[in-house]
Amino acid sequence: MRELETGRLMLRELTRRDTRAIFENWARDPEVSKYMTWTAHRDVSVTERIVEHWLEEYEKPGCYRYIIELKGYTLPIGMIDVVEYRDGVPVVGYCSGRRFWGNGYMTEALGAVKEELFADGYDTIIIEAVAENIGSNRVIQKCGGELVSSEKKPLSDIKNEPVTVNSYRIRKDG
Repeated sequence: MRELETGRLMLRELTRRDTRAIFENWARDPEVSKYMTWTAHRDVSVTERIVEHWLEEYEKPGCYRYIIELKGYTLPIGMIDVVEYRDGVPVVGYCSGRRFWGNGYMTEALGAVKEELFADGYDTIIIEAVAENIGSNRVIQKCGGELVSSEKKPLSDIKNEPVTVNSYRIRKDG
């Protein structure tokens, strides 16, 4: 996995040193987790366990997981990664700390990861967002996402209340 650089951002590999900043900047915030598959972390030990799992996944082929940093700001402001593959197609997920919303950072990060995936031979990526999450839907659209379906379903096993989930495809030649 290569580091990625944009005009304002550095996307790099996760390290254990990031754990506290992940917890402080977004993992404990119920507003950040509101539209995610996970719930806000009650304490840093939850974040520590998850970071250990994520670090182990770097050993697997096809692992794309990036910490997002602002250039000149050495703490993580968010993460973006391939959360799964569906029939060989990468599914991208992302989140960032609330105080960094509305600045175009995630659009910039998604654009970089999209180009990295295309350069590595993928011609399509999938991204999903809860319909009510206007900001995330807009990020996906700005990066070329084409809405292919809207389905009412639970977000995950721990968030089993059905919500409308928009599924987007971004194609290399689209």
